[in-house]
Amino acid sequence: MSNVSGPDVRWQVEQVFALAPRPSDAVVAQSLAVAARWGSTGCDRQGVWGRCRGTGSEPYDCVVDHLAVTFSCSCPSRRRPCKHVLALLLLWVHGAVPWAEGTRPGHAAAWLTRSAAADTTADAAATTATTARTTSAPPASARASTEASSTDSQPDSKPDAKPATSTRDERLARMRAGLADLDRWLEDRVRTGLADPALASYRTWDHLAARLTDAQVSGLANRVRRTAGAVGAHPRWHEQVLAELGLLHLLASAGSNFAALSPARAESVAAAVGMLVRQADVLAGVPITDHWFVAGRSDVREDRIEVRRTYLYGRATGEWAMVLSFAAYGQSLDTSLPVGSVVHADLFRYPGALGLRALVGRRHGDELHGDEQRVDEPVDSPAALLSAGTVAQACAEVGAAVAAEPWIERYPVALRAAPTRAKDGWVLTDSAGSLPLVADVTGGLAALLACSGGAAVAVTAEWTPAGLVPLAVHLADRTVDIGPTADPSFVAGRAEARA
Repeated sequence: MSNVSGPDVRWQVEQVFALAPRPSDAVVAQSLAVAARWGSTGCDRQGVWGRCRGTGSEPYDCVVDHLAVTFSCSCPSRRRPCKHVLALLLLWVHGAVPWAEGTRPGHAAAWLTRSAAADTTADAAATTATTARTTSAPPASARASTEASSTDSQPDSKPDAKPATSTRDERLARMRAGLADLDRWLEDRVRTGLADPALASYRTWDHLAARLTDAQVSGLANRVRRTAGAVGAHPRWHEQVLAELGLLHLLASAGSNFAALSPARAESVAAAVGMLVRQADVLAGVPITDHWFVAGRSDVREDRIEVRRTYLYGRATGEWAMVLSFAAYGQSLDTSLPVGSVVHADLFRYPGALGLRALVGRRHGDELHGDEQRVDEPVDSPAALLSAGTVAQACAEVGAAVAAEPWIERYPVALRAAPTRAKDGWVLTDSAGSLPLVADVTGGLAALLACSGGAAVAVTAEWTPAGLVPLAVHLADRTVDIGPTADPSFVAGRAEARA
């Protein structure tokens, strides 16, 4: 049980991993993210601090300003952030750092005070510089992501060696150089063709991904690695790889020309290439208050992290929202939004053209205590809560979402259709048409057939380029969760380790 109290300002696991200079640093940090190796830990509204027992005779003092995204460690490593900083952040993310408002140790108090002062000065300088410019500035999410590269080797040194504007300019220059390298690489691939034997070598792709990671566009690095896994995976892999190369070119071009994009589109591109948006900035926006029906959830395992996507449908607004949660190192996914429940809450959307991802704010009504789960009101007829349309309407919704963000890989739809066997596999069909189901959703398909009996039912599904993934079946008296779970062998292994 977490012993953290106070406002929920913690990051998410993906934000910590995005700070790692190299993927190997994140792996090493996992072994250090153990409470037994740390002492004098604490956190408050601005900072996180602790002492890590390493190989030296003295423990290393780590301090992180999670608002300004700057950090300091007394270890001799030249990597910034070092593995100790990443490990401390992982402990904080998972609730293993106690809340210690007003009890900062001396070195942490002094460093965080200077960090706050430097951040205030930098914001004022950035505002003045932005006013003087005649060209458009990069999206707001670039600020938090860029400031993550500003660190010190000693906890009592000045937090920022350079002005924030200079640091941001350097970060954007690295990004543009990395995106230019990506575009040249794509031109070479198209020139030589997909029959080039070099594509079958993972080293060809990994070298590019490492270059993009160094350029701090980790979102594109992840797409490159996923594309490498598709080479030779199935008979029609050429089509998939060519489509992914086209999307990479689109993002590389857009990421090099933020000034030519609308603000909403620029924020979408920034998120796609790997820039981070702080939760505090999202929660500072205007909330959308509604009775949100938890229409479905989808669990996948990405690298060493379990990711849960929970889809909410606003009863009054008729809008979709997606809440992400992450689990790693034996942690559990968020279970506070059970499928089939209705939650009366404030939702804060992340910036972007589509604006699907959101954070759950205040829940109205009785407060939750501990691990309790509360349904705000009984759900007598789940099928009546969703505006389940036809296959044609679902296609129109997906088309609009892809037009807003052509690089999206998942989008929720609600439709009333029947599962039917077609020539090339299973489909959801009605009088307006058919949509294919993903071939490897055997568990969800069996549950869908059992619940529907072959008749048309209200279904929440997740659109992907490979087809629909059924998430939940909404019957007259109940909702049946049939969404995919993470890697079963991984889940079983974790359960055995706990036992």
